[in-house]
Amino acid sequence: MAQQIVGIIRELGLHPGDAMPTERDLIDRLRLSRNTVREAIRELRAWGIVDIRHGHGTFVASPSLQALAPTLVFRTLVAGPEGLDALRNLARIREILETSAIGEVAEVLSEEDRTELDRLCDLIGDPETSADADRRFHRLLYNRVDNPLIGQLVDVFWEAYNEAHDQLAEVVQHGQDSVAAHRRIVRALTAHDRQEAEQAMHAHFDGIYARLDDSRAGFSSAPVGDGSTA
Repeated sequence: MAQQIVGIIRELGLHPGDAMPTERDLIDRLRLSRNTVREAIRELRAWGIVDIRHGHGTFVASPSLQALAPTLVFRTLVAGPEGLDALRNLARIREILETSAIGEVAEVLSEEDRTELDRLCDLIGDPETSADADRRFHRLLYNRVDNPLIGQLVDVFWEAYNEAHDQLAEVVQHGQDSVAAHRRIVRALTAHDRQEAEQAMHAHFDGIYARLDDSRAGFSSAPVGDGSTA
């Protein structure tokens, strides 16, 4: 039934931010029960296609891939003993995306972007700000590339990786090695060196994999029943 409502959105030529037909209108158009229409709307909301604003109505949502993140997290968490391997797979997808796109970033990075990336590198070294700063760093990298899906996908996999990691293993905080890895990326971009930028990004993910291995070692060696995070 959700697909029928998508058909109505297309038929009416609705765009992100436009109000959806009322519930009564959808019931009359589709000749369905109120409960069936409501369930379809809930499904569309879960897909990120509509946005329910309480007290205002239902609207066509802005395009977003964020609805993917909970599914990716769930798949990782239910992987059982192979959860850390599944987590590594999430990081690997990010590595493929980012190393493929970082060369283009080297051509479009502005001075303002470079200054902000430098500032975020400082914050990555602080345990209280590291996670937020790291996400903003990687978001900013792809703001100016021609394909907006790249930045959106990177952000979705960043969110899924970090949420799953927090639940699967004792988090190894960003240290000065991580700060150095991010600074290497910025230096390569500043020099417009595509090859070095790709190598720097690979090195950055090598650091992520090393921290995952540290988490795996700590998890494997923890005595049963010692209260360690699983």
